[in-house]
Amino acid sequence: MFPIRCLILMALLALGNAAAAQSASLFPHGDSSARAPLVAMRKPSPMPQAQGGSLFAGGQRLGFLAPLPKPVDQPRADRGDALAGNTAAAKLLSLIAEAESAHGGYDAVIHGARVKPPKRPTEMTVQEILNWIKATPGQPHAIGRYQFIPDTLRHLIRELGVHPGARFSPDLQDRLAHELLADAGFLAFQRKEITRRSFMYRLAKVWAGLPLPSGESYYEGYAGNKATMTWARFDGAMAKIFAG
Repeated sequence: MFPIRCLILMALLALGNAAAAQSASLFPHGDSSARAPLVAMRKPSPMPQAQGGSLFAGGQRLGFLAPLPKPVDQPRADRGDALAGNTAAAKLLSLIAEAESAHGGYDAVIHGARVKPPKRPTEMTVQEILNWIKATPGQPHAIGRYQFIPDTLRHLIRELGVHPGARFSPDLQDRLAHELLADAGFLAFQRKEITRRSFMYRLAKVWAGLPLPSGESYYEGYAGNKATMTWARFDGAMAKIFAG
């Protein structure tokens, strides 16, 4: 009986080690069911073991701006805050927009949407955009400079307490994108708690147009997604933005 018990114990230990290795992986392979296109929100993934564990332990925010007060009324139109101008955050958002909405900017609507919104997105209220999404099922709905998809948009609106009557202005879109940067670990990166490459991987898990080192999107082939810029462009731009 003793050898049999030993074999059982060894088998259980092997299974436990395999599970730990999978949970430590930043990009598990073959998990297509867990993937979602564009900027779908997901719970933060743990960093590889070499990085020292999860960045989100204890629920600490990793953003660089305080959350907006709740509820949010009409956003300012001039975008005169820390996201505007030549800040690193503004340059990073411009790089992301290059991958996601190079031709449409803040009024971009995903090409695959057969029924477009009745007005330019920046002229619509949040509620009008949600109404358009509800009225046009069965088509993609990524919208705006950062190509927010419905689940992500609803999540961000709820988190920030955005008023339904708020206009989907450039200011509001930038602030929603800031929340995604925060979730990706922007502050941890600036504090040098994670490497630039790790931060880039996290950004690629948020925006499908950004590439992995392989040149492919994290969501490659899912609902037609692919990277829209090369890794060399992504890596070079990030090095320039965050030089020193």
